[in-house]
Amino acid sequence: MENANDSSPLEQALPPNPRKGGWRAIKYILGNESFEKLASMSLIANITVYLSTRYNLSGIFVVNVINIWNGTSNAVTLAGAFLSDAYLGRFRALLLGSISSFLGMGAITLTASIDSLRPSTCKEPDHCPQPHTWQLVFLYIALGLLSVGAGFIRPCNIAFGADQFDTRTAKGRAQLESFFNWWYFSFTVALVVALTGVVYIQTNISWVIGFAIPTACLASSITIFLFGRHTYIYLKPQGSIFSDIAKVITAACRKSRVRVALASEHSFYDPPLNNASDQPHMILKLSHTNRFRFLDRAAIITNPNELDNQGKPRSSWRLCSLQQVEQLKCLVAILPVWVTAIGTFMCMDQHSTFGVLQILQTDRSMGLHFKFAPGWMNIIAMLALATWIFIYEQIYLPLARRRSRRNKRLTMQQRINTGIVLSIVSMLVSGIVEEHRRKTALKHGSFIAPVSFALLLPQFVLSGLTEAFAAVSIMEFFTMQMPESLRTVSGAVFFLSLSVSSYLGSLIVNIVHKATQMKGKTPWLGGHDLNKNKLDYYYYIIAGIGVVNLVYFNFFARHYVTVGRSGKGVREMQLENPSVHGSRDRVERESKDEEKGLGTHA
Repeated sequence: MENANDSSPLEQALPPNPRKGGWRAIKYILGNESFEKLASMSLIANITVYLSTRYNLSGIFVVNVINIWNGTSNAVTLAGAFLSDAYLGRFRALLLGSISSFLGMGAITLTASIDSLRPSTCKEPDHCPQPHTWQLVFLYIALGLLSVGAGFIRPCNIAFGADQFDTRTAKGRAQLESFFNWWYFSFTVALVVALTGVVYIQTNISWVIGFAIPTACLASSITIFLFGRHTYIYLKPQGSIFSDIAKVITAACRKSRVRVALASEHSFYDPPLNNASDQPHMILKLSHTNRFRFLDRAAIITNPNELDNQGKPRSSWRLCSLQQVEQLKCLVAILPVWVTAIGTFMCMDQHSTFGVLQILQTDRSMGLHFKFAPGWMNIIAMLALATWIFIYEQIYLPLARRRSRRNKRLTMQQRINTGIVLSIVSMLVSGIVEEHRRKTALKHGSFIAPVSFALLLPQFVLSGLTEAFAAVSIMEFFTMQMPESLRTVSGAVFFLSLSVSSYLGSLIVNIVHKATQMKGKTPWLGGHDLNKNKLDYYYYIIAGIGVVNLVYFNFFARHYVTVGRSGKGVREMQLENPSVHGSRDRVERESKDEEKGLGTHA
């Protein structure tokens, strides 16, 4: 065991408080997270079916509503991250987000229980009463409250749990790793319950009960979260990185006449970082890099009068620190891959909208008295993702180690490329299946095609594999390429790519609908009946966008994907505190011990 006297001054600065943080607090956070995820996923998985069958909305209208709602929910995470870091703190942000989600879910439950809040039941596919404007407004308000809740919860839930552990110690790092495992486990359990039990109740028993359950779950999540308020570690808001980004851009523009080529003739404003002793996370200092040199202007001291008597900038909008500049450079460096993420996610989005509409017009019978719930198709994608991860981690890698005695993991470039190819194949398969489904339905003159829903299983399996390869790798890339001070921002940037893909997908849907809506010809999209459309042609267009995305990634974006932190183009980071420099070897030894299972888990 390691002697207590060998610990660094930074680790000795804050003795652990047995009454605050750790697993004492995590049990409440996991309880809150599990109930919240159960509630939100039970709605997301079945919202397409609900709007189609209870609001009588046409396919293209449903796709627009869902895409805009998903896009807004992901875009609001930027505002949630900003308010949390700058003003509210993560506890208040999570509490406000949970309350907003509860109100939104309660409003959705009202639409199912009060008949006047939605149009009457559709008796014939071609003559469905449409909702009044005020009914849609009420629905949009409910979805808006859910978007606000997601905007606060998504960027803060994992971060608040990580705040409960002191990552300056080996024990704290081991506990944090266990927390991530338990967080993912609770998330998976909640997801399975939501996609099986709750979705089945909504589709086959009662929408009122099916929405009342997640509403009650959100009330339980808030109660559990408040029960643990005396056990949490509350970190004070440290200011938002978004403000620093705005300052760097403004300062660089104000000094646009400064020749960056002569930047060596000037001195940079590079103050030491202050690692507060009451913060469980160390701040890493970024070394100066030569990429995106036009941003260096923001840190160049062109006039000694820019600093006051204490050596600080008189105006933070004219002179920024080198640390602020390098943080923005890290953010700019991930943008090429961010564009690739948008193209990949656009292919994945089609299965949760048009894919579900396809299932509604297939034979979903499983025996004489049981029907497959359309929302369950998301389980197929999850099972495909989980199966590949199991095969890769438990079968492929051990075999590779035995044969070559080396850890032959697929590189990030290989995984992203594979994911993009799978997204293209999934769209091609979706088009072929839809063409067969539509022709069969027209041949028999029926609204529901006499083909089994199982015909659509391959396209959902491919969607899950796309997520396993591309989405997971892109999230890993965003996380690994950003310093710890920007981890919240990297999560928000990831959700922003999901947001842009939803908005862009909605735009393409409307463009295709307008362009193909000609007299005497079958439109590709629109209406309640897919049999009167040519959805397969639309799938081929999305596949074409996937091909463009594949070419773009291999000829441009892949050059920004490095093998590791020491790869080309990745910034070097140094610990600002000298005592931490001195303890680096010891930290490396602790990390090796943890890998061998010697880390202490309390």
